[in-house]
Amino acid sequence: MEPGEHYGVVGHPVAHSWSPFIHGMFGRATGLAMNYRLYDFTPDEFDERVRDFFKQGGRGLNITLPHKIAAVDVADDLTARAAHAGAVNTFAVRGDGTILGDNTDGAGLVRDLCDNLGIVITRRRILIIGAGGAARGVLAPLLALSPAEVVIANRTPERAQNLADAFGKLGTIQGVGFRYISGSAFDLIINATSASLSGDIPAVPAAVIGPQTVCYDMAYGKSDTPFVRWALKLGCTRALQGWGMLVEQAAESFRVWRGVRPSTAPVLAALKERAAR
Repeated sequence: MEPGEHYGVVGHPVAHSWSPFIHGMFGRATGLAMNYRLYDFTPDEFDERVRDFFKQGGRGLNITLPHKIAAVDVADDLTARAAHAGAVNTFAVRGDGTILGDNTDGAGLVRDLCDNLGIVITRRRILIIGAGGAARGVLAPLLALSPAEVVIANRTPERAQNLADAFGKLGTIQGVGFRYISGSAFDLIINATSASLSGDIPAVPAAVIGPQTVCYDMAYGKSDTPFVRWALKLGCTRALQGWGMLVEQAAESFRVWRGVRPSTAPVLAALKERAAR
Protein backbone atom coordinates (compact mmCIF):
# COMPACT_ATOMS: atom_id res chain seq x y z
CA MET A 1 0.00 0.00 0.00
CA GLU A 2 1.11 3.54 -0.66
CA PRO A 3 1.49 5.79 2.43
CA GLY A 4 -1.60 7.16 4.13
CA GLU A 5 -4.53 6.02 6.23
CA HIS A 6 -6.15 3.05 4.45
CA TYR A 7 -9.75 2.01 5.01
CA GLY A 8 -12.42 0.32 2.96
CA VAL A 9 -15.58 -1.76 2.78
CA VAL A 10 -15.60 -5.50 2.12
CA GLY A 11 -18.56 -7.26 0.53
CA HIS A 12 -19.49 -9.66 -2.27
CA PRO A 13 -20.74 -7.96 -4.37
CA VAL A 14 -19.75 -4.48 -3.22
CA ALA A 15 -19.78 -2.21 -6.29
CA HIS A 16 -23.15 -0.74 -5.25
CA SER A 17 -21.87 0.47 -1.86
CA TRP A 18 -22.35 4.12 -0.84
CA SER A 19 -19.62 3.84 1.82
CA PRO A 20 -16.79 5.48 -0.20
CA PHE A 21 -19.04 8.49 -0.91
CA ILE A 22 -20.07 8.78 2.76
CA HIS A 23 -16.60 8.34 4.26
CA GLY A 24 -15.07 10.63 1.65
CA MET A 25 -17.42 13.39 2.84
CA PHE A 26 -16.64 12.63 6.50
CA GLY A 27 -12.91 12.80 5.80
CA ARG A 28 -13.15 16.16 4.03
CA ALA A 29 -15.46 17.64 6.68
CA THR A 30 -13.19 16.63 9.59
CA GLY A 31 -9.89 17.30 7.83
CA LEU A 32 -8.88 13.68 8.49
CA ALA A 33 -7.86 12.46 5.05
CA MET A 34 -8.36 8.80 4.27
CA ASN A 35 -8.00 6.38 1.37
CA TYR A 36 -11.27 4.44 1.33
CA ARG A 37 -11.80 1.68 -1.21
CA LEU A 38 -14.15 -1.11 -2.24
CA TYR A 39 -12.89 -4.67 -1.67
CA ASP A 40 -14.82 -7.53 -3.27
CA PHE A 41 -13.73 -10.66 -1.39
CA THR A 42 -15.51 -14.00 -1.83
CA PRO A 43 -16.45 -15.93 1.32
CA ASP A 44 -13.63 -18.41 0.66
CA GLU A 45 -10.93 -15.72 0.56
CA PHE A 46 -12.44 -13.35 3.16
CA ASP A 47 -10.37 -14.38 6.20
CA GLU A 48 -7.00 -14.39 4.43
CA ARG A 49 -7.57 -11.17 2.45
CA VAL A 50 -8.73 -9.23 5.53
CA ARG A 51 -5.67 -10.33 7.50
CA ASP A 52 -3.45 -9.32 4.57
CA PHE A 53 -5.09 -5.87 4.47
CA PHE A 54 -4.13 -5.23 8.10
CA LYS A 55 -0.66 -6.79 7.76
CA GLN A 56 0.03 -4.29 4.97
CA GLY A 57 -0.84 -1.35 7.22
CA GLY A 58 -4.60 -0.99 6.73
CA ARG A 59 -6.35 0.83 9.59
CA GLY A 60 -9.99 -0.17 9.38
CA LEU A 61 -12.68 -1.92 7.36
CA ASN A 62 -16.44 -1.88 7.12
CA ILE A 63 -17.97 -5.30 6.54
CA THR A 64 -21.18 -5.81 4.60
CA LEU A 65 -23.10 -8.77 3.18
CA PRO A 66 -22.42 -11.65 3.15
CA HIS A 67 -19.48 -11.44 5.58
CA LYS A 68 -20.84 -9.97 8.84
CA ILE A 69 -21.09 -13.30 10.67
CA ALA A 70 -17.81 -14.72 9.30
CA ALA A 71 -16.13 -11.51 10.48
CA VAL A 72 -16.75 -12.51 14.11
CA ASP A 73 -14.14 -15.27 13.79
CA VAL A 74 -11.54 -12.99 12.18
CA ALA A 75 -11.59 -10.49 15.06
CA ASP A 76 -9.16 -11.02 17.95
CA ASP A 77 -11.63 -9.34 20.30
CA LEU A 78 -15.25 -8.17 20.07
CA THR A 79 -16.95 -5.15 21.59
CA ALA A 80 -19.98 -5.93 23.77
CA ARG A 81 -22.32 -4.69 21.04
CA ALA A 82 -20.70 -6.93 18.41
CA ALA A 83 -20.98 -9.91 20.77
CA HIS A 84 -24.69 -9.15 21.33
CA ALA A 85 -25.24 -8.79 17.60
CA GLY A 86 -23.36 -11.97 16.76
CA ALA A 87 -22.03 -10.03 13.78
CA VAL A 88 -19.30 -7.52 12.92
CA ASN A 89 -19.65 -4.57 10.52
CA THR A 90 -16.49 -2.69 11.58
CA PHE A 91 -12.88 -3.80 12.02
CA ALA A 92 -10.30 -1.52 13.64
CA VAL A 93 -6.63 -2.34 14.11
CA ARG A 94 -5.24 -1.60 17.55
CA GLY A 95 -1.79 -0.42 18.60
CA ASP A 96 -0.53 -3.97 19.15
CA GLY A 97 -1.72 -5.06 15.71
CA THR A 98 -4.73 -7.04 16.94
CA ILE A 99 -8.09 -6.65 15.20
CA LEU A 100 -11.10 -5.35 17.13
CA GLY A 101 -14.51 -6.35 15.80
CA ASP A 102 -17.36 -3.89 16.42
CA ASN A 103 -20.95 -3.51 15.27
CA THR A 104 -22.32 -0.02 14.70
CA ASP A 105 -25.64 -0.99 13.05
CA GLY A 106 -27.77 -0.79 16.20
CA ALA A 107 -26.18 2.47 17.31
CA GLY A 108 -26.79 3.88 13.83
CA LEU A 109 -30.47 2.88 13.84
CA VAL A 110 -31.10 4.31 17.32
CA ARG A 111 -29.36 7.58 16.49
CA ASP A 112 -31.40 7.98 13.31
CA LEU A 113 -34.68 7.17 15.08
CA CYS A 114 -34.10 9.26 18.20
CA ASP A 115 -31.87 12.15 17.11
CA ASN A 116 -32.71 12.68 13.45
CA LEU A 117 -36.37 11.70 13.43
CA GLY A 118 -37.40 12.55 17.00
CA ILE A 119 -39.00 9.14 17.62
CA VAL A 120 -39.47 8.08 21.25
CA ILE A 121 -38.57 4.46 22.09
CA THR A 122 -38.96 4.45 25.89
CA ARG A 123 -42.28 2.94 27.06
CA ARG A 124 -43.42 2.40 23.45
CA ARG A 125 -44.47 -0.85 21.75
CA ILE A 126 -42.14 -1.94 18.95
CA LEU A 127 -42.68 -4.59 16.28
CA ILE A 128 -39.64 -5.91 14.41
CA ILE A 129 -40.40 -7.83 11.22
CA GLY A 130 -37.73 -10.45 10.55
CA ALA A 131 -35.51 -12.54 12.82
CA GLY A 132 -32.26 -12.64 10.86
CA GLY A 133 -28.96 -10.85 11.30
CA ALA A 134 -30.38 -7.38 10.69
CA ALA A 135 -32.88 -7.78 13.54
CA ARG A 136 -30.34 -9.34 15.88
CA GLY A 137 -27.90 -6.49 15.27
CA VAL A 138 -30.25 -3.78 16.56
CA LEU A 139 -32.03 -5.49 19.48
CA ALA A 140 -29.61 -4.64 22.31
CA PRO A 141 -29.49 -0.87 21.58
CA LEU A 142 -33.30 -0.73 21.24
CA LEU A 143 -33.89 -2.66 24.48
CA ALA A 144 -31.40 -0.39 26.29
CA LEU A 145 -33.92 2.45 25.79
CA SER A 146 -36.58 0.54 27.80
CA PRO A 147 -39.47 0.14 25.36
CA ALA A 148 -42.72 -1.21 26.85
CA GLU A 149 -42.25 -4.32 24.75
CA VAL A 150 -40.51 -5.57 21.63
CA VAL A 151 -42.26 -8.17 19.49
CA ILE A 152 -40.21 -10.02 16.86
CA ALA A 153 -42.37 -11.48 14.09
CA ASN A 154 -41.04 -13.93 11.54
CA ARG A 155 -42.38 -16.29 8.89
CA THR A 156 -40.80 -19.12 10.91
CA PRO A 157 -42.03 -18.63 14.51
CA GLU A 158 -39.19 -20.70 16.01
CA ARG A 159 -36.56 -18.28 14.69
CA ALA A 160 -38.41 -15.36 16.27
CA GLN A 161 -38.79 -17.21 19.58
CA ASN A 162 -35.12 -18.21 19.67
CA LEU A 163 -34.01 -14.65 19.01
CA ALA A 164 -36.35 -13.30 21.71
CA ASP A 165 -35.04 -15.89 24.18
CA ALA A 166 -31.45 -14.81 23.47
CA PHE A 167 -32.27 -11.22 24.48
CA GLY A 168 -34.80 -11.94 27.23
CA LYS A 169 -32.54 -10.63 30.01
CA LEU A 170 -32.34 -7.19 28.37
CA GLY A 171 -36.04 -6.33 28.43
CA THR A 172 -39.61 -7.34 27.64
CA ILE A 173 -39.42 -9.22 24.35
CA GLN A 174 -41.33 -12.01 22.61
CA GLY A 175 -41.09 -13.83 19.29
CA VAL A 176 -44.10 -14.92 17.24
CA GLY A 177 -45.15 -16.01 13.77
CA PHE A 178 -46.69 -13.39 11.48
CA ARG A 179 -50.26 -14.60 12.11
CA TYR A 180 -49.91 -14.52 15.87
CA ILE A 181 -49.14 -10.84 16.38
CA SER A 182 -51.71 -9.64 18.91
CA GLY A 183 -52.71 -6.47 20.75
CA SER A 184 -53.41 -2.99 19.49
CA ALA A 185 -51.47 -1.09 16.82
CA PHE A 186 -47.75 -0.62 17.50
CA ASP A 187 -45.99 2.71 18.05
CA LEU A 188 -43.02 1.73 15.85
CA ILE A 189 -42.64 -1.01 13.23
CA ILE A 190 -39.16 -1.80 11.91
CA ASN A 191 -38.75 -3.88 8.77
CA ALA A 192 -35.56 -5.91 9.21
CA THR A 193 -36.13 -8.22 6.23
CA SER A 194 -34.59 -7.84 2.81
CA ALA A 195 -37.89 -9.06 1.31
CA SER A 196 -39.03 -5.45 0.90
CA LEU A 197 -36.49 -4.90 -1.87
CA SER A 198 -37.78 -7.86 -3.89
CA GLY A 199 -41.34 -6.56 -3.56
CA ASP A 200 -42.54 -9.07 -0.96
CA ILE A 201 -44.63 -7.55 1.81
CA PRO A 202 -44.52 -9.54 5.06
CA ALA A 203 -47.82 -11.27 5.79
CA VAL A 204 -48.52 -9.39 9.02
CA PRO A 205 -52.06 -8.34 9.99
CA ALA A 206 -53.06 -4.83 8.87
CA ALA A 207 -54.15 -4.14 12.47
CA VAL A 208 -50.50 -3.70 13.52
CA ILE A 209 -50.62 -0.24 11.89
CA GLY A 210 -52.70 2.59 13.34
CA PRO A 211 -52.80 6.32 12.65
CA GLN A 212 -50.02 6.91 15.24
CA THR A 213 -47.69 4.17 13.97
CA VAL A 214 -44.25 5.09 12.62
CA CYS A 215 -42.88 2.56 10.10
CA TYR A 216 -39.16 2.29 9.38
CA ASP A 217 -37.61 0.19 6.63
CA MET A 218 -33.95 -0.68 7.27
CA ALA A 219 -33.67 -1.09 3.49
CA TYR A 220 -33.47 1.93 1.19
CA GLY A 221 -33.92 2.69 -2.48
CA LYS A 222 -34.13 5.55 -4.96
CA SER A 223 -37.93 5.61 -4.58
CA ASP A 224 -40.23 4.37 -1.83
CA THR A 225 -39.58 0.72 -0.96
CA PRO A 226 -42.54 -1.70 -1.20
CA PHE A 227 -42.68 -1.78 2.63
CA VAL A 228 -42.94 2.02 2.79
CA ARG A 229 -45.71 2.02 0.16
CA TRP A 230 -47.58 -0.74 2.03
CA ALA A 231 -47.29 1.13 5.36
CA LEU A 232 -48.53 4.41 3.87
CA LYS A 233 -51.46 2.63 2.21
CA LEU A 234 -52.50 1.28 5.62
CA GLY A 235 -52.53 4.79 7.09
CA CYS A 236 -49.43 5.04 9.30
CA THR A 237 -48.35 8.52 10.38
CA ARG A 238 -44.82 8.29 8.86
CA ALA A 239 -43.00 5.72 6.74
CA LEU A 240 -39.24 6.08 6.42
CA GLN A 241 -36.33 4.38 4.67
CA GLY A 242 -33.00 3.42 6.20
CA TRP A 243 -30.81 6.11 4.58
CA GLY A 244 -30.26 7.74 7.97
CA MET A 245 -29.22 4.46 9.58
CA LEU A 246 -26.73 3.93 6.74
CA VAL A 247 -25.10 7.31 7.37
CA GLU A 248 -25.24 7.08 11.19
CA GLN A 249 -23.66 3.61 11.38
CA ALA A 250 -20.90 4.92 9.07
CA ALA A 251 -20.36 7.93 11.34
CA GLU A 252 -20.04 5.60 14.33
CA SER A 253 -17.45 3.52 12.43
CA PHE A 254 -15.57 6.72 11.60
CA ARG A 255 -15.58 7.65 15.31
CA VAL A 256 -14.23 4.21 16.24
CA TRP A 257 -11.36 4.66 13.77
CA ARG A 258 -10.54 8.37 14.10
CA GLY A 259 -11.86 9.38 17.54
CA VAL A 260 -14.08 12.09 16.02
CA ARG A 261 -17.79 11.80 15.27
CA PRO A 262 -18.54 13.65 12.03
CA SER A 263 -21.66 15.70 11.46
CA THR A 264 -24.14 13.57 9.54
CA ALA A 265 -26.85 15.99 8.32
CA PRO A 266 -24.89 17.38 5.32
CA VAL A 267 -23.86 13.87 4.26
CA LEU A 268 -27.40 12.50 4.52
CA ALA A 269 -28.74 15.39 2.43
CA ALA A 270 -26.04 14.92 -0.22
CA LEU A 271 -26.56 11.17 -0.28
CA LYS A 272 -30.33 11.45 -0.81
CA GLU A 273 -29.79 13.99 -3.58
CA ARG A 274 -27.19 11.76 -5.29
CA ALA A 275 -29.40 8.67 -4.96
CA ALA A 276 -32.36 10.44 -6.50
CA ARG A 277 -30.46 11.16 -9.72
